[in-house]
Amino acid sequence: MNFRTFDLNLLRVLDALLDTGSTVAAAQRLHMSQPAISAALGRLRHALKDPLFVRQGRNLRPTEFASAMQGPLRDLLNQTEALLRGPDGFDAARAEMAFKISGSDYFAELLMPQLAEHLARVAPLVQVQLVNLVPDSYIESLDTFGVDVALIPRLELPPWAEQEVVFHSRFAVIARTGNPRLAHAGLVPGDTVPLDLFCDMGHVLFSPDGNLKGMGDAALARLGRERRVVMTLPVFSGVYNAVAASDLIALLPRSLAQRMAPRVGLELYEPPMQVPIVPLCMAWHRRFSHDPAHQWLRAQLRTILTPLDDPAPLA
Repeated sequence: MNFRTFDLNLLRVLDALLDTGSTVAAAQRLHMSQPAISAALGRLRHALKDPLFVRQGRNLRPTEFASAMQGPLRDLLNQTEALLRGPDGFDAARAEMAFKISGSDYFAELLMPQLAEHLARVAPLVQVQLVNLVPDSYIESLDTFGVDVALIPRLELPPWAEQEVVFHSRFAVIARTGNPRLAHAGLVPGDTVPLDLFCDMGHVLFSPDGNLKGMGDAALARLGRERRVVMTLPVFSGVYNAVAASDLIALLPRSLAQRMAPRVGLELYEPPMQVPIVPLCMAWHRRFSHDPAHQWLRAQLRTILTPLDDPAPLA
């Protein structure tokens, strides 16, 4: 290939095809016609001396050569875009960009409403999507599903990812207002639930993948005890709604419990064991670490999430 005569605009087409697997979708993304995309693909195949894609049903499947180019090509385009923005960096008021954030529905309640109001004022043309976390693939989603920032508990990361702790979360026991077993025990909101009663009552557990044990169970195991988990739900909203409609109880992040308690009729109590405080992080691909647009996004998330910090130890 003669690099001097190679049309670098073709790289944007290749990037869109690798990301979408479709000439139609790539055309929509780049605001081009589908025949123009097909023609560009033909030129790419000729220049790179590789078929690049083979058709599989309605989609295009990349060859090994094309797949190997995807990561380095995206890095190159990101670096070029950052370079061309110049020293002034990212202009939020005029930017027309889309960001994808992955996180549980905890963030649908405690992040997105404030973020929507904030973006309407400072970045009206910016689009943000909150997508569900993929169980066991929290970090891989940054590389595979085009996620810009994952909001997750702190964990070990591969070398290509970075993370920043933005707040800590404690847990509270939630029960419906007037729960008869707690009332019969003479408990009022804010009291510590006795260990025997806590273990005997039925529990609802947040678990995206249906696991019957969580952090609370590990804390109980250290005391040689276990609880009765009678239901698991993949979203936090399911947990607090199930508790509000029954005599079951649950461990819920305190910040979310405090937000939802007056809406759905919940009361908060202290757990009888010490549940570890969870550091919640923003995680992102290192290729975006110095990108002005992504730095701006992380700053907006940090501003909204930091006030949720609840690091105080249990009494």
